[in-house]
Amino acid sequence: MTQFASPSESPTRPKETLPQSAKKTSAKGAVDHSGHSHSHSHDHGHSHSEESRRKLINRLSRIEGHVRGVKTMITEDRACPEVLIQLAAIRGAIDRVSRAILDDHMSECLTRAAHEGNIEAEIDELKQALDRFLPG
Repeated sequence: MTQFASPSESPTRPKETLPQSAKKTSAKGAVDHSGHSHSHSHDHGHSHSEESRRKLINRLSRIEGHVRGVKTMITEDRACPEVLIQLAAIRGAIDRVSRAILDDHMSECLTRAAHEGNIEAEIDELKQALDRFLPG
């Protein structure tokens, strides 16, 4: 009986290859392998560090593995309390990724916007995103 107490213990999976039609190329030439578009109302091109991006992608990959583990638990008809414990761990992992993204945004994007003189627009956009993200 395999249990995944934390996202770091979840199984890893091989890298998926998306069809070329699902890949998008940004104005900076970077390929978005998610198959989803992501746009901002301002045009600073989000230039986050490669290390920061890599860490976030690794965390999200672990979360994906953890979710697959929970799907397997449900398929195997595991006890509801066990499943709920794993879902709580996944929610915590997602909250930590969200916090890291917010921290990164505040330290990089808001600082850049302040230097460029458009801090108000950046703060307004952040407020709109937080309104959608936070409950209530």
